[in-house]
Amino acid sequence: MTSEKIPDVYGPGTFTDKTFTPVPEDTQRIFRLIASQTPGFTQDERSLSKVKFIGESYPVIPGPIKAVSVAAALHAMTGVLADEILAIRGLNNEERRITVNTTHAAVWFGCIATVFLDGIDVVSMVKQGKLKGLLPDWEQGWTDTALKYRTTGLYPTNNPEVWYSLHGSMNAKPVLHSIGVDPSTPIKSNDEAAAHIAQHTAKLSPEKMEMTNLINGFCGSICFTPKQWRESEMGRSLGRHPLVNVKKQDQAVPTTPVAFPPLNPNDKRPLAGVKVIEMTRVIAGPEIGTILAAYGAEVIRVNPPHLPDINIMQLSLNAGKRTIAIDLRNEKDAALLKSLVSECDVFVQGFRINKMPKFGLGLNDLLKMAGERGRGIVYVTENCYGPDGYYAERPGWQQIADAAAGSAYVTGKSLNLPNNEAVLPSLPISDMSTGVLGAVGAMLGLKRRAVEGGSYYSHASLTGVNAYALTEDVGLYPQSTVEECKQRFQWGEMRGAHHVLDLLVTVWNGWKKVLGDYLKPDGDWFQSFDGSTFDKKRLTILRPVVKFEGESETTPEWKTPSVPYAYEKAESVKFL
Repeated sequence: MTSEKIPDVYGPGTFTDKTFTPVPEDTQRIFRLIASQTPGFTQDERSLSKVKFIGESYPVIPGPIKAVSVAAALHAMTGVLADEILAIRGLNNEERRITVNTTHAAVWFGCIATVFLDGIDVVSMVKQGKLKGLLPDWEQGWTDTALKYRTTGLYPTNNPEVWYSLHGSMNAKPVLHSIGVDPSTPIKSNDEAAAHIAQHTAKLSPEKMEMTNLINGFCGSICFTPKQWRESEMGRSLGRHPLVNVKKQDQAVPTTPVAFPPLNPNDKRPLAGVKVIEMTRVIAGPEIGTILAAYGAEVIRVNPPHLPDINIMQLSLNAGKRTIAIDLRNEKDAALLKSLVSECDVFVQGFRINKMPKFGLGLNDLLKMAGERGRGIVYVTENCYGPDGYYAERPGWQQIADAAAGSAYVTGKSLNLPNNEAVLPSLPISDMSTGVLGAVGAMLGLKRRAVEGGSYYSHASLTGVNAYALTEDVGLYPQSTVEECKQRFQWGEMRGAHHVLDLLVTVWNGWKKVLGDYLKPDGDWFQSFDGSTFDKKRLTILRPVVKFEGESETTPEWKTPSVPYAYEKAESVKFL
């Protein structure tokens, strides 16, 4: 039942709970809410009642947004779908219990940092300069100067009430030029770089920056209030879709139900034998594949060799996967990928929607292929703004979605900063949430394919998951709750110019002081692999969030550790 709300506490279009509800209890409500709003998702009380939420009563991340509860609810939905798939595969268990620890789900937002090599956390290794030599370098110098690093941030405009989210998009120089900043300007520190950029943005109108970025294909967004976003043309377009957006493709050639392959006695995880091609970068898309791999899917991740990616993600977001490089501009490479795709059950892609048809990998291309082979496919797309509408083809990142939906505005308001200074939510929240959202879509499509037949299209968007967490049905935490969390963890300073990686370290430092017992590499939340590909060091990563109580054989986990991008030669990789 939705609790009573107070309007506009954190700005126009916000809805704040009058009273605080403990996180696990509130998450159960939100889980039931999302489940009820999801077409095709079970409404069977016997399945829904298997879910149990546990964890700390009070929030463990900064700010009023209930991102942890939304993400934990989505994790629980993957657990329910996994339970249903196990039943389809002959492993029905009416007593199976699906447990989600909401505190674990909060730490999962920061899983790219909750990694240990030989027992040393990677945050410490980065500070000490000990990580560089261990990871293949895919970054192409994207943040090798302070100006490049601070190009991605929230900055003032000539409207003292409106802030703007700039993004370097791993190629900051043209973005800097667009606001009148010479990328070669001598700058000594990140703070000096932020001040220098702010001097230039403060002379520009937010509308001018928005149009400049739109015309040039750069990423960026005005830091809207939640009300402004909902009332915008793009906000209305996105709002017409459910959060979990999975649609059967009735226009495709009909295909009969596809049975899951027989379970291997040595691998009884729900998705064992399911074949997935993942063509994504950075966080959100790779997290879709990482979750599917934990549930047993065979995931082959594809990186274009000419495009940069973030080095540290190789430690955690390739868990359970095989990785290859494919350049679709090369005919031989394209043929190799299409051969793999012809066998797959799920295709995950994180590029612009209209980019894939140019390479014969668009939705209709794969629906045609599915009809020809007589076996449906599940096509999963993740992007910034949604499946249709004015900005559907516009590129964007988590920080852009945070600004667009109103999350950055709300976070800034909760910090009581002057002049409507917007601040990013403190972790890769929309990235990771979009990852689990995409996994829900993939698993729902697979279940429906097994029962109904046909092919399915699932779309997950960064802005969509942000906007959902700001709805009246979900609500925001009271100011007193936000303040209590701040006092408990003694968070460091959080400002608009801070990169999400800076904010992640700020949160990590608070967690270590208060949640240290949870964060030990030999603890229950972590999974270790000896002799990793990273200098043979023992690699320890955060376990999947969902747990089937008392069922070690079916509960999600990774059988193999993360490996670097493009670890295997494409021509030698086949589905097992």
